[in-house]
Amino acid sequence: MSTYRLDKVFNPATIALVGASARAGGLGRAALDNLRGGGFAGRIACINPRYGEIDGEPCLPDLASLDVVPDLVVITAPGRYWPETLEEAGRRGVAAAVIIAAEDDRGPGSNGAKAAAIARRHGLRLVGPNSFGVIVPRIGLDIGIARRKPAAGDLALVTQSGAIAAGMLEWGARRNLGFSAIVSVGDKRDVDIGDLLDHFATDRHSRAILLHVEKISAPRKFMSAARAAARVKPVVIVKPRHGSDALGAPATHTAALARPDAVLDAAFRRAGLLRVGSLDELFDAAETLGRAKPFDGRRLAILTNGRGIGALAMDALMAEGGEAARHGESGVAEPVDLGGGADAKAYAQAMQALLADPGVDAVLALNLPNALADTDAAAQALAETVRTDRRKGFRRKPVFAVWPGAERSSMRALEEAGIPCFASESEAVRGFMHLVRYREGLHQLMQTPQTLAQERAPDRARAEAIIAGALTQERRWLDPVEAMELLQTYGIATTPTLRAADPDEAARIAAPIIADGGTVAVKILSQDIPHKSDVGGVALDLTSTDAVRKAAAAILARAREKRPDAQIAGLSVQPMMRRPRARELICGIADDPTFGPVIVFGRGGTAVEQIDDKALALPPLDANLAADMIARTRVSRILAAYRDVPAADIAAVQKVLVALSQMAADLPALRELDINPLLADAAGVIAVDARVAVAPVPENLRRGSGHLRLAIRPYPKEWETPFTTRDGRAVLIRPVRPEDEELFKTFFSQITTEDLRLRFFAPVRDFSHAFIARLIQIDYARAIAFTAVDRASGEMLGAVRLHADANMETGEYAILLRSDLKGIGLGWRLMRMIIAWAEAEGLSVIEGQVLRENTTMLEMCRKLGFSMRTDPDDADLKVVRLAVTEGAARTRE
Repeated sequence: MSTYRLDKVFNPATIALVGASARAGGLGRAALDNLRGGGFAGRIACINPRYGEIDGEPCLPDLASLDVVPDLVVITAPGRYWPETLEEAGRRGVAAAVIIAAEDDRGPGSNGAKAAAIARRHGLRLVGPNSFGVIVPRIGLDIGIARRKPAAGDLALVTQSGAIAAGMLEWGARRNLGFSAIVSVGDKRDVDIGDLLDHFATDRHSRAILLHVEKISAPRKFMSAARAAARVKPVVIVKPRHGSDALGAPATHTAALARPDAVLDAAFRRAGLLRVGSLDELFDAAETLGRAKPFDGRRLAILTNGRGIGALAMDALMAEGGEAARHGESGVAEPVDLGGGADAKAYAQAMQALLADPGVDAVLALNLPNALADTDAAAQALAETVRTDRRKGFRRKPVFAVWPGAERSSMRALEEAGIPCFASESEAVRGFMHLVRYREGLHQLMQTPQTLAQERAPDRARAEAIIAGALTQERRWLDPVEAMELLQTYGIATTPTLRAADPDEAARIAAPIIADGGTVAVKILSQDIPHKSDVGGVALDLTSTDAVRKAAAAILARAREKRPDAQIAGLSVQPMMRRPRARELICGIADDPTFGPVIVFGRGGTAVEQIDDKALALPPLDANLAADMIARTRVSRILAAYRDVPAADIAAVQKVLVALSQMAADLPALRELDINPLLADAAGVIAVDARVAVAPVPENLRRGSGHLRLAIRPYPKEWETPFTTRDGRAVLIRPVRPEDEELFKTFFSQITTEDLRLRFFAPVRDFSHAFIARLIQIDYARAIAFTAVDRASGEMLGAVRLHADANMETGEYAILLRSDLKGIGLGWRLMRMIIAWAEAEGLSVIEGQVLRENTTMLEMCRKLGFSMRTDPDDADLKVVRLAVTEGAARTRE
């Protein structure tokens, strides 16, 4: 239900406290004292049949006795009272409830489960049970049992743990940090992290969102909300790493590399969230992001009056994965050491030079006090230099400071100049890297991918048939021949692989390869032996049929001796690949219990797990995301040219990763895939060995659009629709893709100024990357945009978009056609497409705003059944509105 009725949780007018108590030390008393002591201006009604009054105030026996319908019910009573209380609250139209009390039983028939079902039936939002509470300092709202009264501020804090919430309030108080709101979700029977991300993303009182997460229970909802929130404000997350990798032994190298915590890192990275390792770092990140704006680049210059602390700062920068700026004419990447006697003038001059240097993206200024120079004068000079630089209107380079021993007035001067101050050089470097990583996350969210040429479309039907054959035989693993054929259906080059029943057949298969001058590899064929080398199940570089026969017999004997329980299906025979300059890589698909399919890339070979050089990403992938995966590994360095070895074909590696992503989206029964090694050199790539695990798709995942096992909804190819316009144009109407930037740029150049004004309500001619990125980066979980493309010329003819609200109830539409193409039925068809999409997604209403002078658009809306009224805030606008079921019926006529 997302943000539905959450406004009543964070800004209620009337609160009923069920379980209010006069007994000191009890939950009901603590909650009542906090509600009364917070300064809340609204009405607080006490509900408890045991009391007639508490502290001289009336106490009612039940909700039915209350003379008004409260916005919010707070429950401290034991679980056995929850169903009855919520049933009465729902009947009376209460908007929301917060259950502070803990559940004594969490089973299917528990009071918590009953309470959640009742709340859902009445559309009543439920926070908890086992919630530490909800605090909104700005309005004096303090629901719960917190000891600390936090100051008002602009940080929204969301946590699953009450103990962590209490600790974070103490941390915040020590740092003089204020909060826009604090909420503990507890057992998340209804309101969860995704709902709160959606709420605080649009909350004007919240500058940043801080999350403490123990478990993500609705990954697709979480990822969609997180990506939307991260686009508009910083989202910093801390999640314990301990215990998150407690799974059984993995069956493939890919699964071993994709441990749950590594997958979490990949998910947070994809969503644009900044993950930190501790509560201290959480507040450090929030403070830094609040004082310094995101910037381009990652090159940090270090300015210091002591070589020792400068070296420590450089070490910290390297450890955090940062980059030292190469500044000045020498281009040396080392700290600028002014010496212990550096005075205010020296600091000012050095800072001016670094701020003007194009090779510097940010500056860290360090000062250790001594008897040779005035520390406070240096701080004041530094602050004035930075202020002067920013008044000039130059690119605003962030400056960080470590200035122990300075007077409070000097620290205030630094802070007023927008210079965050830190206690140590390591904290300052970490703050710098928080900004770098936050900006890189935003950049990734707004990237337009390059186009990767596809030689041919995947043979999805053949891939599904291969998997279906294994499932019919109730097999978990494809045999090597099937696995290689599966890769080939998605355009991945493979080593020819043939099946042999015994050593004699292996020799017969190998004969023509050897006669042609090649050599042969023979491997054990068994579903029960995942790692062939563990049982001596591989023989390489065999040069004669006799050698093949002997090696095959030895492999079978060793396998039966070491794994007598294994079912052995025979042997596989392959020609040896002679690519002496090829790099061994691993690529694959792992199956995470929370986020579903995960793409894995890294250094391959038999020691892949020991080397542990990997990058993970959630599908779907595009060329940019694939390139980013490759760049995050150490093996990427040797994929580039070195010495006399030419660079490997990076684009071919990217294509493999994108193909695996497509397989993950197309083939829900595909559970694990392991290509090891994938050989890569200047000639391209080839898969030498592969393992593929499959499993039936659960019935509950077979329904709905999009691949429901993916945490991020993939491109909805099923909505691609051919259409012929009235003037005979053959058109493809398809969902907008992130790589459509150039298509949109050309399209906008063909729209008249008047048509642009009618669409955007103002003249628009600045079609920057950032502007277009917002139009083409579609989260298909909550929005759709269709473009009409001329099949003959490839030109874009028009587009329509529909963006659903967070509750997936109402969608707002917008449409724009090329100015010379009106009256050919294209606009009508595009509107019918979004009506059909809205019905498929379960939306109730489509609405939009249309200038009253745009009579063409208004007439089309009228014919489609939209109602119309004048916008109460602007007489020049008409609000058009359509009940989806009615509009969908018309699309089928």
